[in-house]
Amino acid sequence: MEAGGTAWVGVWKIANKTWYKISAIMSAFLQLALLISIILLASKLAGYLSMRLGQPAVLGELLTGILLGPSLLNLLDLPFIAHELADTIGEFAELGVLLLMFMAGLELHFSEMRQNMRVAALAGLMGVLVPVLLGWGTGLSFGMDPSASLFLGLTLGATSVSISAQTLMEFKALRSRVGLSLLGAAVFDDVLIILLLSIFLAVQGGAGGTASILLTILRMFLFLAASVFAGLKALPWFLRRTARLPISQGVLTISIVIMLLYGIAAELVGGMAAITGSFIAGLMLARTPEKERIELGAHTLAYALFVPIFFVNIGLSIDLRSFRLESLLFTALITAGAVAGKWIGSGWGARLGGLNAIEAVQLGAGMISRGEVGLIVASVGIQNGLMGGNEFSAIVVMILVTTLVTPPILRSLFAREKAKAEHPPLNAGQVRAESEAQRLEES
Repeated sequence: MEAGGTAWVGVWKIANKTWYKISAIMSAFLQLALLISIILLASKLAGYLSMRLGQPAVLGELLTGILLGPSLLNLLDLPFIAHELADTIGEFAELGVLLLMFMAGLELHFSEMRQNMRVAALAGLMGVLVPVLLGWGTGLSFGMDPSASLFLGLTLGATSVSISAQTLMEFKALRSRVGLSLLGAAVFDDVLIILLLSIFLAVQGGAGGTASILLTILRMFLFLAASVFAGLKALPWFLRRTARLPISQGVLTISIVIMLLYGIAAELVGGMAAITGSFIAGLMLARTPEKERIELGAHTLAYALFVPIFFVNIGLSIDLRSFRLESLLFTALITAGAVAGKWIGSGWGARLGGLNAIEAVQLGAGMISRGEVGLIVASVGIQNGLMGGNEFSAIVVMILVTTLVTPPILRSLFAREKAKAEHPPLNAGQVRAESEAQRLEES
């Protein structure tokens, strides 16, 4: 045993020396190039394997991030990788999710979104209220104070529709009634959660009060009104003029600039998530004659580089080794509440809005994922002392589980519906006719 242990120590020392020699040779740029190469290759391979196993590609990419992250290999903490590169990868991922939601908007039509506004509003509203109440009740039952319990509920109320949007795009179902309502519900969810969070923090801080709440509402209204007005009036004219100029990929470049500006305005002016701004930008540009050129260029740029990094980065930011077993019951209840709250709440709202039972179940499933939005809300709780390490670890596991289960659930629901459409059940007359044909064949 001693000889074996000494051999391992020797191997470890040699490996460490090798790492440090590599780090001395490689500049920060070369380290970044290596990281991106590993992430892209691993994500595409995992996506391919996932599809071969009958699952959406996004599931394999998410699992790749967990394997490469601190839960197992800890890619970003290797001795020859500069620590600040983790932030750079995170920024690439932010661009990825902006492009993903931009393309989701490009696939839709503004008129179609308006037709499904009632369903989206009710699904978004109920998809926030039900999980918030479940989280608040769970926190109180575990002895958390009312403020921390309510914040826990707000964390469960957040949603990240980017995972579902990608899954629905793979199934060519984004422009279905469920897909349109789902994206609309996500916008309502984003507005409502930000509004509730702003009200909560204003009351907790004791500063601003009613004036702060009214300012938050006014900012949201101004952003939404200005972004839609500009999209309907100014952007089509601006793109037509750009298309006439002899500039290489001018239309695509201006479209990316518009997407980024809408994302910036969503956060700075509206106090909302940047992904909401990029989605609205896509929705506005979908009305222009240049839509197909924009879509083709954005699709190539996004899926060749930025979107895979986004999905992998979700796993890179999660450390399952920090999870404590004594929090297992709390984590299980929080996760169950997060899944059931969105599925039942949003599905119930969709049913009230006019979707049939199957469509309501599909929409509710699409709202389950928390993704990066859940992490953002949870980090606000840590910064304001509203949750401790155990609660944060439970939230991280909840985010991981809800993000991972959403794609296979959606695939199962849509595959079952597709199979029913292709092979509808026989009525009584058809059954009798088939039986008679079979009897004649046998005779």
